[in-house]
Amino acid sequence: MQTDIDPRSLIGRKAYDRNGHKIGTVDEVYLDDATGAPEWAAVRTGLFSRDAFVPLEPSTLVDETLRVPYDRALIKDAPDFGVGRHLSPEQELQLYHHYGLDIAAPEPGPSPSDRDFGRLANGES
Repeated sequence: MQTDIDPRSLIGRKAYDRNGHKIGTVDEVYLDDATGAPEWAAVRTGLFSRDAFVPLEPSTLVDETLRVPYDRALIKDAPDFGVGRHLSPEQELQLYHHYGLDIAAPEPGPSPSDRDFGRLANGES
């Protein structure tokens, strides 16, 4: 995904799966702690007002909509961690595995605390 886009501008955009089926609306955006780049979006699916986390790295912006390169069924089956709080390293790992994404090995050095992972783009905890 474009790294120069303001992550707050993603909020409220419609999200579609790889087949063009509507998933829902972007509710929140989570940033990578090391780079500050948008990493995950919580998409309100409408199904019992549940938010599904989707990775932003392979996703693209097309005609003001977020296009997620996964099937809607896989997205709706993503682990549900709730929104509005930080994602722990374990939760992020579960999401990476769910979507079959490779993650880079962590840099050597002290590990940040759980509260530092997956912070919200709007800066709220």
